[in-house]
Amino acid sequence: MSDATKPLRSTAWFGRTDKDGFIHRSWMRNQGLPGDVFDGRPVIGICNTWSELTPCNAHMRELAERVKRGVWEAGGLPLEFPVMSTGETNLRPTAMLFRNLVSMDVEESIRGNPVDGVVLMCGCDKTTPALVMGAASCDIPAIVVSGGPMLNGKFRGKDIGSGTDVWRFSEAVKAGTMSQEEFSEAESCMSRSAGHCMTMGTASTMAGMVEALGLTLPHNAAIPAVDSRRKVLAHMSGRRIVEMVREDLVLSKILKREAFENAIRVNGALGGSTNAVIHLLAIAGRIGVPMTLDDWDRVGRNTPTLVDIMPSGRFLMEDFYYAGGVPAVVRALAEHNLLHRDALTVTGISIAENCKDAANWNEQVIRPITRPLVEQGGIAVLRGNLAPGGAVLKPSAASPHLMQHKGRAVVFSTIEHYYERIADPTLDIDENSVMVLQNCGPMGYPGMAEVGNMGLPAKVLAKGITDMVRISDARMSGTAYGTVVLHVCPEAAAGGPLALVRDGDMIELDVAARRLHLDVSDEELERRRKQWQPLLPAQNGGYQQMYIQHVMQASEGADLDFLVGRRGTIVTRESH
Repeated sequence: MSDATKPLRSTAWFGRTDKDGFIHRSWMRNQGLPGDVFDGRPVIGICNTWSELTPCNAHMRELAERVKRGVWEAGGLPLEFPVMSTGETNLRPTAMLFRNLVSMDVEESIRGNPVDGVVLMCGCDKTTPALVMGAASCDIPAIVVSGGPMLNGKFRGKDIGSGTDVWRFSEAVKAGTMSQEEFSEAESCMSRSAGHCMTMGTASTMAGMVEALGLTLPHNAAIPAVDSRRKVLAHMSGRRIVEMVREDLVLSKILKREAFENAIRVNGALGGSTNAVIHLLAIAGRIGVPMTLDDWDRVGRNTPTLVDIMPSGRFLMEDFYYAGGVPAVVRALAEHNLLHRDALTVTGISIAENCKDAANWNEQVIRPITRPLVEQGGIAVLRGNLAPGGAVLKPSAASPHLMQHKGRAVVFSTIEHYYERIADPTLDIDENSVMVLQNCGPMGYPGMAEVGNMGLPAKVLAKGITDMVRISDARMSGTAYGTVVLHVCPEAAAGGPLALVRDGDMIELDVAARRLHLDVSDEELERRRKQWQPLLPAQNGGYQQMYIQHVMQASEGADLDFLVGRRGTIVTRESH
């Protein structure tokens, strides 16, 4: 694998004896760097999404220092650089709107600078796929270091999980079973340490996905942010990236089709977020691996959910790490021939070899395959006349009694329309109805916000009902739960059949048959289509307008059409 004859990219900047080399080295030395660091050692970019506006990533500065130690020890030159940080908790209108923008920031920061390899430091939901997408477009040696999950939340003697229990508590307040004072008290009990969501939300899922793809050292996904072993992993990742540069172990050697199929299996075993579907499709598109929505159903359909973790189960990420983390899950899947065992990883050896000695220390948290949480987990891909381009549902988070359901549609044309209408006590809706939300897809919101898990009306909650079938072209938080059909394609704003649904239409959901059907005649749908007018958000120029004009559908990863594919690291013009 080693390619000692291949010159380092950075020598085109620092290895020259002319005027340009003088300028590049001289300016870098104003940071107090000795001259011999430009002697041909690998330059390692540390791509950091630290930001105090992104609480999940606010501890990344210290982790970056640990990475630097490892890079120096291995004979590299670490140079940290910032990129835009997308925090799910604060960024409006939705962090997903900016995932592709961050990937552009990462890609051009790598390509335009004297970087031989890169450490991708990420945590909150969109930072992980954005950084991997940008690095994949450059096809450079790269390793991911995640920030890690928070410690378990603690409220009145019980563990509570970020996001998942927020939804539960909010519904309980609406139902009158939890007071506003109790709700406020829980707020300070949930986020007890640095780190991202400690449920199997999108942040934890994507940390699991990059580990399953082979882009991290073992255990990256689950070590708590404040555990000293997180610092050790960062340190060792700094050492390893220098070796990867010397081995010319670029991303395209790791991100093969087998790696993506492994990630789909691991996602099913983890009970991972539906958001992983969109992000892995986008990453595959950047690295050039053909991958479709149907691959998710074909590969993942018979994967059992093994990890009993919120929102699908009971435990949290801290418990998952102590039980054995992703390596224990990988070993269990590999031993039952549910993984491509020979898939290469950043360690330079296969994923199965990395995890061959991994132990499961708690079979309540990581269940054996003979006793899974859900026999057929994964992500269900639904099709029918309501979703000809596909839609997704997470079986492990859904209610079994609603997996086959037929009900009357109650339609909300926008999320604002939902908020206006849902609190109306005269709204004609009950637990058998199907809630339908339109115009919240990639173009329609824009950015495809996490609003698909619409809260139930108070009069339904008051009956003790906690779930209803909900259908939209939106996403939902990975921390959410329920029988929620998401990512309906084509989206309403693009003229998909979802835009044509009216109050009172009958909708049939059959997850086992992978069917989503609108019981309206083709003739009536055609009549409605002729009357349909697109409902798009105001476009005031800038990135948002570019996004709306170029974003692809969720079934294609919701990337921008001009970003798909590998462009490499060649810089066509010199600076001087």
